[in-house]
Amino acid sequence: RTKRKRRQGLLEAYLNILVIFAVMLVGYVLTWRKWFDNHIADVFSKLVLNIALPLNMFLNMTERFTKAEFLELFRGILLPALSIVITYLISIGYAKLIKVPIGRQGAFRVMFTASNTIFMGLPVNIAVFGEKAIPYALLYYICNTTFFFTIGIYLIQRDNLTAHHTPPSFSFRFIVRKLLSPALLGFFIGLCWMLLEIPLAAPLRDFAHYLSQLTTPLSLFVIGIIIYQTGLKNLTLDKDTIGVLVGRYLVSPLVIILLSKVIPVPTLMLNVFILQSAMPVQNSMPILAKGYGADETFATSSLVYSIVGYLFVILVLLQVIY
Repeated sequence: RTKRKRRQGLLEAYLNILVIFAVMLVGYVLTWRKWFDNHIADVFSKLVLNIALPLNMFLNMTERFTKAEFLELFRGILLPALSIVITYLISIGYAKLIKVPIGRQGAFRVMFTASNTIFMGLPVNIAVFGEKAIPYALLYYICNTTFFFTIGIYLIQRDNLTAHHTPPSFSFRFIVRKLLSPALLGFFIGLCWMLLEIPLAAPLRDFAHYLSQLTTPLSLFVIGIIIYQTGLKNLTLDKDTIGVLVGRYLVSPLVIILLSKVIPVPTLMLNVFILQSAMPVQNSMPILAKGYGADETFATSSLVYSIVGYLFVILVLLQVIY
């Protein structure tokens, strides 16, 4: 009976994840049919990053936590924070081992280390564990986003071969500007709202709910558009791209699992951290690589292969956590 229940749980989780990929496929097909284009992808991205996701973060903090619950939960942030630091250090050694060329090293380290914790991570965790996974997913998101928008942006800037004599800017003002992104602002405002125990008016709650529900479908549409616009024939699976996949799907979750032997956390929290650590590449990588003069083709290939490969990787992950 236990084995049958486990198999049923695995099947349900995988079918829920297939739904996510089905929505991505809709975005791909509608781009092929000329309904969507790069302009639409840009509009959808702006809607998610500047409106839907910040409201989603705000609601997650104000509705899913009490002050006491959050203070207790926040103790678990040490595990994802330390795992990201260790994974990044491993990425430095791995890049030297496989001789990643100059002009790719920064992007390689970032993609090796940072997960797609929101556009893919949040819907996948909800599909597998339900709404109760959201607080733990957000803990990993805080650490991951902090790394990506500070050290990560700095590393991508360094890949600009035309400006290799000019050191990239990495000032305190730069860090603050990146950390105060709309999504993190939504999170921090929601955090203060929850800690101060301010009641949330029904009209404000309903308004936020309507717009926050755009986050997942629009995010998945954007990924489908990116895959189509890149073109499957233009993707290159070289040793550097394979190295990124090794970081995403082997090193990162393995570090979490090993650290959990030293830093014990509740089972559900650990399983969410494992899934969050083994997500595809950040979907903004091609845009950032292009903007900073880094290797856009490498970033795009790594993104698409990590997304396509995830459909198979998730089968292994579900076996590990169930």
